[in-house]
Amino acid sequence: MHFDYILGKYNYWGFIILLVLGLYALIAEKNLIKKVIALSILQTAVILYFISTASKKGATIPIILDKNAPHLVKAIDYINPLPHCLMLTAIVVMVSTTGVALALLIRLYRRYKSLEEDEIIKSEIE
Repeated sequence: MHFDYILGKYNYWGFIILLVLGLYALIAEKNLIKKVIALSILQTAVILYFISTASKKGATIPIILDKNAPHLVKAIDYINPLPHCLMLTAIVVMVSTTGVALALLIRLYRRYKSLEEDEIIKSEIE
């Protein structure tokens, strides 16, 4: 029973794998392009986590079709749209920061003729 429960949370396993992969690449890689890719993977993992926690089994979108409905509206029957809206904003910020990072990497390459961390630091010291 516990094994089925653990396997049933595949979206969280995907989040954990992406998070660890992004953190490892961010720390271990010396190439700055690879670091930008790792940062993008890390941001995608966080977005996946928030979207996963925002869903509810058996819930529906928060739109009331019948204005004259005699029953009370129960919040538990609906999905909270706020995390989804925030993650759309996070996606826009992710794309923007990736674009700015790539533009900075172009400037670094033009100045140092390399995108390797060690070579940039070494040429800056000299």
